[in-house]
Amino acid sequence: MGLETGSSSKALRAPPPPREDTPLLGEPQALSSQSKTFANVFIAIVGAGVLGLPYSFKRTGWLMSLLMLAAVAGLTHHCMMLLVYTRRKLESVSGFSKINSFGDLGFTVCGPSGKFLVDILIILSQAGFCVGYLIFIGNTMADLINFSPGILGMVPKSFYIWGCLPFQLGLNSIATLTHLAPLSIFADVVDLGAIGVVMVEDVLVFLKQRPAVKAFRGLSVFFYGIGVAIYSFEGVGMVLPLESEMKDKDKFGKVLALTMAFISLMYGGFGALGYFAFGEETKDMITANLGAGLVSTLVKLGLCVNLFFTLPIMMNPVYEIVERRFWGGTYCLWLRWLLVFFVSLVALLVPNFADFLSLVGSGVCCALGFVLPPLFHFLVFKDEMGWKAWSLDVGIGVLGIVLGVSGTWYALLEIFSANA
Repeated sequence: MGLETGSSSKALRAPPPPREDTPLLGEPQALSSQSKTFANVFIAIVGAGVLGLPYSFKRTGWLMSLLMLAAVAGLTHHCMMLLVYTRRKLESVSGFSKINSFGDLGFTVCGPSGKFLVDILIILSQAGFCVGYLIFIGNTMADLINFSPGILGMVPKSFYIWGCLPFQLGLNSIATLTHLAPLSIFADVVDLGAIGVVMVEDVLVFLKQRPAVKAFRGLSVFFYGIGVAIYSFEGVGMVLPLESEMKDKDKFGKVLALTMAFISLMYGGFGALGYFAFGEETKDMITANLGAGLVSTLVKLGLCVNLFFTLPIMMNPVYEIVERRFWGGTYCLWLRWLLVFFVSLVALLVPNFADFLSLVGSGVCCALGFVLPPLFHFLVFKDEMGWKAWSLDVGIGVLGIVLGVSGTWYALLEIFSANA
């Protein structure tokens, strides 16, 4: 049955194909309270990266790591608020449409090239997170159920990653996030429960062993630690949607600062306890240090199941961008399967979980979190900024570039030396 062309049928018409200036997000839902915004920011930031923090504490020293976490948290909050201020300024000027996402802001400030740059970085960061998930699953399952000499000529890690592939192809074929929402809630609950169990286990082990630990390891490992810290706080892409959904927007900065402070304390406690418990024996994934008891096995399995079901959720922004650019904004199964296969292939080639966190944090998250926000803010406010504000934006941008380039180089050296 065809659709009528009268004015009463407008709501039934198919939406036009997305263009370069089409917002990635639709109209916001019911506005959030301060407590709900706190929870949403917490969920958007806290992820699997926390599991690599104890190893980072071992590599850089516990005091140096705590200082880096605090500095990265403060700088991340500042840059997130730069995006909020930039969006508010642009929307206050007549002629600008609603800016819903980081990519929309990039298009408004810099045109198609701005949105293209944001899109590329979001693809790399989201896909990078998923590579990290598969590395964790492969290494953890190999630790739980190891077999020698292998199956079909594959080492255990490779066997488990390839074993995930057919199931991930099915999960990533789901066209809408609506059907994945229960999986997201389950993943968040498992994450928090596992973090709590691991911290309790760390305390018990520390009280028995009390190994020697170091506060500083020297500047040679500075960029490694910075990369892991930046990865752990990555969530800048969600700040604009979260601010849009908050009822009392004037208090968003305060709620964001409180959430970042809470996450910093949790990260610091988790990283320090893990390092204090196992000292120089701390593994790249702290779960590998847990014993073979029932509780530790359930924690490891729970985290693997959590990351297994989180992967299609994290890949969804990648599909939105790739399908919009290469398939007219419509669902494309073979593109999704190709991306899942590529992510799995990269996971097979990277040996160390924490080293990969440092690479993604330095190479991608630095640009998203510390380069683009001050750049966009500077371009919008440059005519009304004093030299102090001008210097701050430029200084943060240059710092982001230096940290990104140096950290990426250091992380690549670590990865290739491990493969040698």
